[in-house]
Amino acid sequence: MTQTNKPRSTDTRHQILSTAQQIILGKGFAAVGLNEILKAANVPKGSFYHYFESKEHFGTALLEHYFEQYIAGLDTQLKADKRPAVERLIAYFEQWKSNQCNDTSMDRCLVVKLSGEVTDLSESMRLTLKKGTQQVIEHLAMCVQAAKDNDEIKLTADAQTVTEELYYLWIGATLMTKVNHTPAALELAMSATLSKLGLPNHN
Repeated sequence: MTQTNKPRSTDTRHQILSTAQQIILGKGFAAVGLNEILKAANVPKGSFYHYFESKEHFGTALLEHYFEQYIAGLDTQLKADKRPAVERLIAYFEQWKSNQCNDTSMDRCLVVKLSGEVTDLSESMRLTLKKGTQQVIEHLAMCVQAAKDNDEIKLTADAQTVTEELYYLWIGATLMTKVNHTPAALELAMSATLSKLGLPNHN
């Protein structure tokens, strides 16, 4: 049997993007130079433009890479998991809260980190952020709809609207957690989420 290996160029591109994601989560997009990323990724300096046409193209690819990973994780959390839909949904938000509260001084969400920075700098990156967040909302809305259809929650509004409200709430709470260096905003977001879904608040 012949084993098919991934092309080295694909592996190197992935290595650059994965390394850059961690650096940019800490410093932002504009503040990070290409040489810093390539050095951290152990990739020769002159090879960057073999994989990316420009820094803007690289930024767009970085966001696409991030959302591909994120959506794959959502598929596992919200589809493969066999628990009731409402339990899967709350577990998702609990994980969001836990991830952000582990270190309130460190960004762990590329959407929050880059939205305010790059939307005025790059139309391509803005559109990638828009498309990616819409995909996240669509995945979450399917779970909300399933919970509604199974009578696990009671909603007066449609699932899409409720999901958009919740997602925007959590993005804002994550930003304020970064500003305040406390988890209070995310704790409020969880309470508001439970209230919106008509679930008891055990906090």
